[in-house]
Amino acid sequence: MLSARVERIGFFGYDAAVLEIRVDRPESADYVQLCPEGELDAYSVAQFREAFAELGAEPRLIVNLAGVQFMDSAGLGALIGGIRKVRDNDGRIAVFCDRANITRLLHTTGFDRIVPVKEDLGEAVSALDDDPS
Repeated sequence: MLSARVERIGFFGYDAAVLEIRVDRPESADYVQLCPEGELDAYSVAQFREAFAELGAEPRLIVNLAGVQFMDSAGLGALIGGIRKVRDNDGRIAVFCDRANITRLLHTTGFDRIVPVKEDLGEAVSALDDDPS
């Protein structure tokens, strides 16, 4: 299991923001889950990119955004870059997110037109089987 922790301390007087990244390989499942938790922004995105790069060769990947409280354009860009890496390796990818603010961002930006975005984990896993064309 990959685990990482990124901290931003004392940025312009604000409290520290933390992004933790977990990779889960559920038993008897044929997919891997990338699970960032915290704020996915310009200050934490490098760690997210690293984790995504390590999983770029996975044939079936779920990005679980249920633990992300905030995402900015840098986080969205890293997500798009990671999707490209997985697809370049002929992998399948879907996003699970049950947070209204993040889901709204993904729909508003048109992100959901390039990758399935589901509000139910089971539906996200099923979307891995859908024809990507």
